[in-house]
Amino acid sequence: MWRGILVFLLLAISTVAAADERPRQINPIPFAHEPCSVLDYRPCTPSYCSPLEPGPCIPEIDYPYGQNLQLTIESMPSETDRAKYQKPDHDLDTIGDLFAALRTCWSPPSDNARAGMQMSVRFSFNKAGGLIGPPRLTYATAGVPADTRTTYLNAINASLKACLPLKFTSDLGGALAGRPIAIRYVDNRELGK
Repeated sequence: MWRGILVFLLLAISTVAAADERPRQINPIPFAHEPCSVLDYRPCTPSYCSPLEPGPCIPEIDYPYGQNLQLTIESMPSETDRAKYQKPDHDLDTIGDLFAALRTCWSPPSDNARAGMQMSVRFSFNKAGGLIGPPRLTYATAGVPADTRTTYLNAINASLKACLPLKFTSDLGGALAGRPIAIRYVDNRELGK
């Protein structure tokens, strides 16, 4: 009987202590850490759960940086990057293989080209290695005439069309299907010389 009374008293004390605390503000945005102090008696971010805590339990998830599928393709790669521009001789099995295949596809325009031109597009692949839709223009160098932008966009579309469908392994095709890929094309050729 005394054990039951002792357990009841401990639960009552912990409930009163939890009720006296100020409610904790939870910021559900990843890596939006609240200010910390070395004198705090609990973690600064909600990385643990307790049945005595009011409010939801939101675990801290360490989202890896650099998981976006973003790629920069230069018209004239540097000597150190030249190996990245070699087309793989096997079915594409990794993101590195995909990026190498996309780099080898690029054929910059010869007419109406402009040194320093940059253009970014965004698109997605299906499991079979084809495009889900046409590449969407997301950025073009400011101050460039519309006909130059059109020339570069047509060159991007023609380059991708010439390489498609890419030959993905079943694992890579399943992992990439529907994920957006952003490519920035940089025309770093020395034109007019």
